[in-house]
Amino acid sequence: MLLLKRFQFIIFGFIFLLILQSSCKDKPKNLIKTETVTFTKEGELQIFKKDSDSLLTSINIEFAESEYETQTGLMYRHSMENNQGMLFIFPDEAMHSFYMKNTEFPIDIIFIKADSTIGSFQENAQPFNEKGLSSKVPIKYVLEVNAGLAEQWLLEVGDKIEFQKK
Repeated sequence: MLLLKRFQFIIFGFIFLLILQSSCKDKPKNLIKTETVTFTKEGELQIFKKDSDSLLTSINIEFAESEYETQTGLMYRHSMENNQGMLFIFPDEAMHSFYMKNTEFPIDIIFIKADSTIGSFQENAQPFNEKGLSSKVPIKYVLEVNAGLAEQWLLEVGDKIEFQKK
């Protein structure tokens, strides 16, 4: 009789564990749909060669001026066209550092001084890399474009930008 009770207890425990396991199965996760962030043309920017003032390129730009915009930048975007860029405008000229957290594609980061000349640039910043990329000199503006464009345009420190809001 004692053996039968033990057997019943073991069977009951096994059935209880099966029920518990089946009720704890992973339920399908609720997916959160986020809106795709797309480029919004807010102005145009030109880059000129420092020695000759010849036009190197002209691109459409989106501005990052508010605290939220400058903190978010190109995060959560899948790509950008080669004729597009994001121009960050800071209130004062100072040292700035950027990183690639939640940025899904490689970019060139062009650091621009208050006099609109290029102070330094970081080519081919890699997606999702959280290492800080410093301006190396005090700057007021930053232009982010697709990786490889700084080399294609033959950018140099001292080249100058001009931009217009539309």
